[in-house]
Amino acid sequence: MRRAGDSTTFDDHIPIHDEFVYCLGAATEVLKFGPWRDLKKTTDGFPPDVLFLIIPGNPGVVGFYKTFMQSLYCGYKKRYPVWAISHAGHCSPPLGMDMSDDTVQMEDRFGLNGQIEHKLAFLQNNVSSNTKLILIGHSIGCYIILEMMKRLPDLKVLKSILLFPTIERMAQSPQGKIMTPILCSLRYIVYMPLYLLSFLPEVMKASLVKFALRGIKSVDESSLTASLDLFRVECSVNAMYMGSQEMLKVLERDDVTIKNNLNKLIFYYGASDHWCPVQYYKDLKKDFPDGDIWLCSRGIRHAFVLDSSKEVASIIIDMLGKVL
Repeated sequence: MRRAGDSTTFDDHIPIHDEFVYCLGAATEVLKFGPWRDLKKTTDGFPPDVLFLIIPGNPGVVGFYKTFMQSLYCGYKKRYPVWAISHAGHCSPPLGMDMSDDTVQMEDRFGLNGQIEHKLAFLQNNVSSNTKLILIGHSIGCYIILEMMKRLPDLKVLKSILLFPTIERMAQSPQGKIMTPILCSLRYIVYMPLYLLSFLPEVMKASLVKFALRGIKSVDESSLTASLDLFRVECSVNAMYMGSQEMLKVLERDDVTIKNNLNKLIFYYGASDHWCPVQYYKDLKKDFPDGDIWLCSRGIRHAFVLDSSKEVASIIIDMLGKVL
């Protein structure tokens, strides 16, 4: 597995390690707060007891989650490592690193199934089987987590926190009805404009991002920086391809997996989320009355990383309570 990475500091001088690897032959970015070496064996010879692992939404650019990760890491007084893994092919790898390692054979590595297998392979290759996991999924990351728990039931999951979960009927949601034709039929039209935009100077790209997010009062600086990855054509193409599969494959809710893991799951729905409307929350609550299922009362948007990372991290710490 080829690696390229460096350690820097984030806000308040908190060290963060940013690493690029090939996982199942796909370029992958891994952000790490806390112990960043291979958790199969840390410097003292013992892996940590608990790892927080964040599975992002789409686009799966982990830079969007920096502030969220730091808030979790500091909220637990730096006791537990907090990692986030990008989706395969959604990161912009450093110079000299291609988007794919063609020596590794993987069918449809950038599709939805490939992304699930990608996360399982990362865990099996980089984390001790004795390490307990707090999995945090956002949007389609929640669907991926449910699939991970279904395919590898021996994972030592303490809790899976599913934030704004797109785990069913995506194409039927208000946003899905708009995006399905765009992602499934019209996305190829977008490729040429993206290619042309990729040649713009970084300053102009940053200005375009700020203009696109102008309706949000206080955008997280990390989100502005992370958005620049999407000017790389391969990243956007892979994200849109994955999105097209979400519309076609995320259909019925997986009640069997939810039932089998109900005591490990926490669901958090948005009150005005056009990807998973309140009716989906009500249906889940009705079918699983004993489940830990929440409806946001704070007006937090689906893309919470844009302006509410610290608030959501605080909510999670309260939710977990005495689990840790």
